[in-house]
Amino acid sequence: MKILTIILALGAVAVPPALAETPQQILALYQQQAGPASAARGEAFFRARISRDGQTGSCASCHTDNPKAAGKTRANKAIEPLAPVANAERFTDPAKVEKWFRRNCKDVLGRECTAQEKADFVAFLISVK
Repeated sequence: MKILTIILALGAVAVPPALAETPQQILALYQQQAGPASAARGEAFFRARISRDGQTGSCASCHTDNPKAAGKTRANKAIEPLAPVANAERFTDPAKVEKWFRRNCKDVLGRECTAQEKADFVAFLISVK
């Protein structure tokens, strides 16, 4: 009986990400893991210049200093704006959100982002008006 309870509890934790359809729901999922988010910390994270492997980069390197503006990859491929106010599709698909956090965090930081960094980042982008 104990094992069944544990399995059901784990299943309940795994289901909510599939139900997230808004930036606020994505933020809530990260806050469940990390605690309260800070838009100010998220903005500092977004703008931070990270030196790694002899190069300096940041989120803004590709996404521009203005989260409402379109950016470009190093290969000159267009990137839609990060801020949900300028891109209604942003932060509406948990699988895509995780995919891009994983890729971009490893690219800029050399590691995966923490749940707190993700929560703060999403809180900042939601706050952009």
